[in-house]
Amino acid sequence: MVTRHGDRPLTWGTTYWVTRHALPADQPLWGAVLRALPAGIVLLAVARRRPHGPWWWRSTLLGTLTTGAFFALVYVAAQLLPTSVASTVMATSPVVMMATAWLLLAQRPRVLAVAGAGLGLVGVALMLLTGSATINPWGVAAAVAAMTMSSVGFVLAARWTTDVDVVSSTAWQLLAGALVLLPVAVVVEGAPPQLDTRALIGFGYVSLMATAVAYLAWYAGLRRLPAGSVGLIGLLNPVTGVLLGTLVAAEPLTGQQIGGVVLVLLGVLLGQPAIARLTRRHATTGRLSPRTGEGRRPRPAGAGSAPTWSGSPGAPRPSGTRSPARRSTAGSSAAGGSEPTSSSCSCLHDRPCATTHR
Repeated sequence: MVTRHGDRPLTWGTTYWVTRHALPADQPLWGAVLRALPAGIVLLAVARRRPHGPWWWRSTLLGTLTTGAFFALVYVAAQLLPTSVASTVMATSPVVMMATAWLLLAQRPRVLAVAGAGLGLVGVALMLLTGSATINPWGVAAAVAAMTMSSVGFVLAARWTTDVDVVSSTAWQLLAGALVLLPVAVVVEGAPPQLDTRALIGFGYVSLMATAVAYLAWYAGLRRLPAGSVGLIGLLNPVTGVLLGTLVAAEPLTGQQIGGVVLVLLGVLLGQPAIARLTRRHATTGRLSPRTGEGRRPRPAGAGSAPTWSGSPGAPRPSGTRSPARRSTAGSSAAGGSEPTSSSCSCLHDRPCATTHR
């Protein structure tokens, strides 16, 4: 399950690096619009459905929380903070998602999921915080706001999107977020930026791969897993950033970073529902004795018994049949009949009964 729904963190982990090295640094609002709008248009062309009923205002709200304001704040954080610091702040999102899902969806956080979130956060800190990064408080504030707003939006989306296919709901949210942000970008930043070839390639990547494809995988995961478990998969985001820096920028991978990567992977694995089910099954098996742990299947009626022969007294009984059961009542004993013995037991078998009737 981590592999199936981990596409978004794996691709989104590259967003900080691409934004910082390929996209314009002075127009974050337009950067968010140019990221969300093409992705929404592509998905809407695939879905071919328009919003209906309450989905007009739901799309606007969710699009603002998870797309419009979120992308703008992430853009600001990526420009003001080193990739390591921005990724570390965003790595706290699983905890926020668990708390929000508890309040809005009554999904009480599981102990293993909380432990996995803590382990993963420690791994992210070991992996990214080396003590040499310069921290801009405005960048930290932007990252915290982006993480909080997106967590609330994702939990609300998990609550509302059960009656709509994932492609349509994702397209509506991306388009709504882009359209809400578009007039703000025009008023605040003026005309859209002039894009060179490098920027066009960068926007094409973050729009189609790190937004359209990644958000589809993310929302599909929210429909099948608890919100806290999906949030834990987001810890793969900084892992991707570190590995990308090593592969593309030839940054050295230290032993501390390797240890952090291992802790993150263990935290993500620990918080998945499959591990919780395996733990419960093991604990239940351990409490049962060998005899009661296996359980016994009920014996079908008549299984293993020969058919009853009801011929006349004295007639030869055919092979493979059993004698009819004889009853012993209190009345027969009172009438002078003998007490039933093991040879005249009323049990439904031919062998002597092991009990003595009184």
